[in-house]
Amino acid sequence: MKDLAWGIAATGGIARTVGAVIAAEPGMRVAAVGSRDVTRARELAGALGAESAYGSYAELCADPAVDAVYVATPHAQHLEVAEAAIANGKAVLCEKPLAASVADTERMVRLAREAGIFLMEAMWMRFNPLIRRVATDPRFGEIRSVHASFGFSSPYDPAHRLWAPELGGGALLDLGIYPFGLAQLLLGRPERLAMTGSLAPSGVDAEAAGVLVYPGGRRALVEVSLRGAFPNSAYVVGTGMRADIQAPFWAPERLVLSGPSMEPEIHELDPADNGYAGEVREVREALAEGRTESAVMPLDESVAMARLLADARQQVS
Repeated sequence: MKDLAWGIAATGGIARTVGAVIAAEPGMRVAAVGSRDVTRARELAGALGAESAYGSYAELCADPAVDAVYVATPHAQHLEVAEAAIANGKAVLCEKPLAASVADTERMVRLAREAGIFLMEAMWMRFNPLIRRVATDPRFGEIRSVHASFGFSSPYDPAHRLWAPELGGGALLDLGIYPFGLAQLLLGRPERLAMTGSLAPSGVDAEAAGVLVYPGGRRALVEVSLRGAFPNSAYVVGTGMRADIQAPFWAPERLVLSGPSMEPEIHELDPADNGYAGEVREVREALAEGRTESAVMPLDESVAMARLLADARQQVS
């Protein structure tokens, strides 16, 4: 199979990070970078060894040399870019959340499925080997409880993407997808949730905490904040074993497994095998196998998460 040629949509921090991972992966290369600022696109293209740079996302998505597009724009622009990529027959890896609303998420998924084009939400946490160990180790027995927090102090700026509603701001949409996503991976879809929190002057949720309830009394306790620093760690309790996932739990480098009949096990991440590498490898493997969805991060899970976050945001507002 020829090298998978990527187009990078946007030039911010995450675009640079994932672009560098793609450029370093065997069997992949960055072919083009697109931005609304062509100067920034040219700068990043040069840094990543890309041949082309564009001053619009439409031009990037139309480039015949591009096989797949990585969408790293602010949340509210995800649908626009993904729709253009799908229309041009490009596979899409789209940053989380997949879109800023349930309607946009459902539309993106529908367009990809109708066109038979690969689409995946870039939930790199699911591709971290330590998280995969927690999700697949049978020694946990039945997982009964998940606790996870994600919070930091961000100065209020109504124009910043974290605080601006038109850019998909708010703690739940930007941070909540990680603790909610860990619960979704390990416990499935909740029967109900109860949230509390507070709003910023711009109207977005500044902080939120709540409980997700699952059949049989299983539960997840989640907390997110743009107003204060949290431990940013997580723990998972099963009937047979416990996992302490050290901060940052969405990209852990160290995991401790313990239980009543076992010596504690310490597992550490190979730095070369992080979640970013795993998700871009998944795209390449899926395309090589003719798959249009990922079994690790299925589209139905992305839609379910969009609905869950919308419910949580509604309760906080």
